[in-house]
Amino acid sequence: MIRRPRRVGPAVVVAVVLLALCVVTAVSLIGRLLGRSEVVSYDSVAHRLHDTHWSDGLVLGVGVAAAVAGVLLLALALLPGRPVVVALDEVDGSSAGVSRRSLRAALRRAAGAVHGVDSARVRVGSKKILVSARTGRIGSDEVDGAVRDAVTGTLERIAPARPATVRTRLRSTGKGENR
Repeated sequence: MIRRPRRVGPAVVVAVVLLALCVVTAVSLIGRLLGRSEVVSYDSVAHRLHDTHWSDGLVLGVGVAAAVAGVLLLALALLPGRPVVVALDEVDGSSAGVSRRSLRAALRRAAGAVHGVDSARVRVGSKKILVSARTGRIGSDEVDGAVRDAVTGTLERIAPARPATVRTRLRSTGKGENR
């Protein structure tokens, strides 16, 4: 079973909008019951809705906007997100996984441990792993190969179920030694 991310963002947006509508409605109704000024006048809203016809452009616009928002929220809820856990090869019939964050950190440590690498960033995709590293060396071909070998070796030890290709991008600051 692959763990997928929760859809927290859209749920929070919908909850905040509904909460704001409920608060405005409650404050307006309480103000009306107490005989004070209302935040949103019930009478003005009722008259505006009563004077609106089904053939008005505003009704069509609001209906289309509500339909688009509903389809968008439905698509966000149904479409799978990126897996949170990367599945590993089965060992003796038992399955295991590693979080993307942990895999990215292990690969970044492997790339950063290469002699000549000042800093490294790793992006883990479903089929590709991109390692961007910085070095102070001017002639950096051997460093590029060493980074690729280190990351590939770490990836082989971790053994994800789906093999991924490793791409490296090495940038030289040109301040350090030549070789």
